Amino acid sequence: MAVEAAGGEQLVKVVALLGAAVVMVPLFRRLGLGSVLGYLSAGLLIGPFGLGWFSDPQAILHVAELGVVMFLFLIGLEMRPAHLWSLRRQIFGLGTLQIGLCTVVLTGVAWLCGLRMPAAFIGAAGFVLTSTAVVMQLLGERGDIALPRGQKIVSILLFEDLLIVPLLALVAFMSPLPAAAGEGSRWMAVLVGVGALAGLVAAGLWLLNPLFRLLARVQAREVMTAAALLVVLGAALLMEVGGLSAAMGAFLAGVLLSGSTFRHQLEADIEPFRGLLLGLFFLGVGMALDLAVVAANWPLILSGLVAMMVAKAACIYVVARLTRTCHRDALDRAVLMAQGGEFAFVLFSAAQAARVIDGTANANLTAIVVLSMALTPLAVLAVRRLAGDGSAPSMDGIEEADGQAGSVLIVGFGRFGQVMSQALLARDVDVTIIDTDIGMIRSAAEFGFKVYYGDGTRADVMRASGAASARVIAVCVDARRAATRIARLCREEFPQARVLVRAYDREHALELAALDVHFQVRETFESAVRFGQAALEALGTEPQLAARIAREMRRLDAERFALELAAGDVRAGRPLIIGHTPPATPTPFTPPKRVSRRLDEAGGDGAGETPAG
Repeated sequence: MAVEAAGGEQLVKVVALLGAAVVMVPLFRRLGLGSVLGYLSAGLLIGPFGLGWFSDPQAILHVAELGVVMFLFLIGLEMRPAHLWSLRRQIFGLGTLQIGLCTVVLTGVAWLCGLRMPAAFIGAAGFVLTSTAVVMQLLGERGDIALPRGQKIVSILLFEDLLIVPLLALVAFMSPLPAAAGEGSRWMAVLVGVGALAGLVAAGLWLLNPLFRLLARVQAREVMTAAALLVVLGAALLMEVGGLSAAMGAFLAGVLLSGSTFRHQLEADIEPFRGLLLGLFFLGVGMALDLAVVAANWPLILSGLVAMMVAKAACIYVVARLTRTCHRDALDRAVLMAQGGEFAFVLFSAAQAARVIDGTANANLTAIVVLSMALTPLAVLAVRRLAGDGSAPSMDGIEEADGQAGSVLIVGFGRFGQVMSQALLARDVDVTIIDTDIGMIRSAAEFGFKVYYGDGTRADVMRASGAASARVIAVCVDARRAATRIARLCREEFPQARVLVRAYDREHALELAALDVHFQVRETFESAVRFGQAALEALGTEPQLAARIAREMRRLDAERFALELAAGDVRAGRPLIIGHTPPATPTPFTPPKRVSRRLDEAGGDGAGETPAG
């Protein structure tokens, strides 16, 4: 009975954890405050300093740290070794500059707050280690991880994860306690760490892919899921045994598997565990906030919190600007990374055990870090609203079109414009590109494209962009009305240029044809025709026959378009549509017993959006 009672009590705690998260997270997201703050508030509510349903938040944190480990594994899966190598300057250059400046300044701030120099250094070093969990969660919610500004932040976080190992070694050297082992044991620890790292790389290169190929033949989904968890946790354990960071081990395992054919399967298997455990981590952080310590030392904690966050944000902003980051991205990075992180808890505990700091300093510094993690989502939200949330993006580093000249003027450099430009650039054609999307202009610069800021609907901007001397003007914007306005402007103001326009749909194509543009193409037509041709080939149709059918589709569409243009009605070409009416009762594996019919024979009214448009 006692065992059953204990089991029931544990079940109640699990239900309490899940219930708190299910209630608080949607509420905070509905209020626009984000899921991180919801988890932290839920943890504070049910923790030992709230309702008291849990008495040992550290036990939850130890398990929930696996969420951070799995998060870094998934990030590693997205970074192939070549891409990671391309980030080496950001990881070691930008990371070293930011962390070095922040450590020096924050040490001075902690010393001014009354800590002795060794304790001040430990407090500063712990606060410099930004929360990977908080930052990655916020970046993921915004969809910024894959963007250039997100990649710079990820690079710095990776370098910070590497620093926990030398910092822990430094704590051992700073300890006034007698050394438990000699110099030889320290060298042995280094060799063990190097051996663990080499073992992980060897396993990733030669063992993991054969293992997953073998398991794939078994065709047991649960075994593949278990193997995915084994890889993540095994890599983390191997790094911990070697005295290194478990999160870094998982990240390296992800990088080594990033080129594997099983990458997407691994990502799908790990994602549910990652989300659940990361949420549990934030709950544990919320529980760890000791309200009694905050109440007893609130002047010191509050002043230390404000001073540390402001000083760190200022240092990050200065480094970002020195490395030619625009004002908006520098401010965003400074606010996102202005908090302490989960590795600070490990560093402070080790420092207390080594007698570098005392229990009071540990409690105060831990409270400052937890509060900084809780305040970060609010600070990000406040800054984004004050800055207009990107509605008026900074023009720092963006060059406006002025006095350009080229054979071809491309207006709009989204996906369509980027692909279209490749044929021109392959022939070394003199091209000028303008767009109004600041983020896209900066992203294009990362890939070596010079894109000027310019609104193609304005005649003065088009002249400044070289439209008056261009032989071809390619309108590649995705907004239908804007494309029509630009096409009309070009035909009226720049008659020497041939005007090529991307059409949104069939009706838009008819509009453009009425403006007498030289060429228009519906943005999805050619890809859809090619897709249908591939579908025929997948069914066993001879490639030559499938290609002939595709040509026939283009011919019918051209005839239909000519009829619609002559009649001024998108329904005029209806008889040329190849129609299809599905059978009333599906009969799988039975050949069709009738041929396709045209829509006019079926008696359709043709209202609304036309088929095959």
